[in-house]
Amino acid sequence: MSLPDAGERVPLSCPTCSPSEPTVHEVLKPGGHSTVRCTECGHVHKEKIEVPDEIDMDVVVSQDGSSVSTTVSAPKEATIETGDEFIVDTPEAIQLVRITGIEVGPEQRVEESLIKDAKTVWTRVVDNVKVNVTIHPKEGDGYNEETRSITVNVPGDYEFVVGESEQFGDEEVKIEGLVVRADAPEYRHGKLDHPGDMVYAKDAKRVYTRDESSSAWSAW
Repeated sequence: MSLPDAGERVPLSCPTCSPSEPTVHEVLKPGGHSTVRCTECGHVHKEKIEVPDEIDMDVVVSQDGSSVSTTVSAPKEATIETGDEFIVDTPEAIQLVRITGIEVGPEQRVEESLIKDAKTVWTRVVDNVKVNVTIHPKEGDGYNEETRSITVNVPGDYEFVVGESEQFGDEEVKIEGLVVRADAPEYRHGKLDHPGDMVYAKDAKRVYTRDESSSAWSAW
């Protein structure tokens, strides 16, 4: 890995606003001691940017039931864990993925590992996702009394909120409950059904809704 070029962004501590925690800095002038600017407070200072040793990490990317294998350059001494998200470049596209499993040996998976110890990292695409939606019929509606399921394609950061109405194509529904995926970051519960509860699409295993569509049947 080479030193970052001018215009690139790197995590560094800022002597003015964040001496103990890294903030995002823009490289103004690269070199042995690079001139950088803190994007939080604008302070310009010189820093020696350490370049970590990197190795190729084998990554399996899953999406919609299919998988592809690729490699990603990563600092070998860094730690990864399930739930982490990063960018991969596959033949299909540049995609945001989330770690769902880390294999360190034959049939041996762990929740956390040094990159140098990981044999294969299993991931799924989370920037654009398919979410299963269950639609319950209107209460007391004789027009459509069948519970049915549809699949919707939405950005991974799309918000599903209990109590809110949604329209998916011709379907008009109100969200009644949310089931959270097992690999999602910590939510209050695995099932959420209180008004205002929110789950991002990339974290949603299933969305339960109530039909709000107007009946297409008429006696006239």
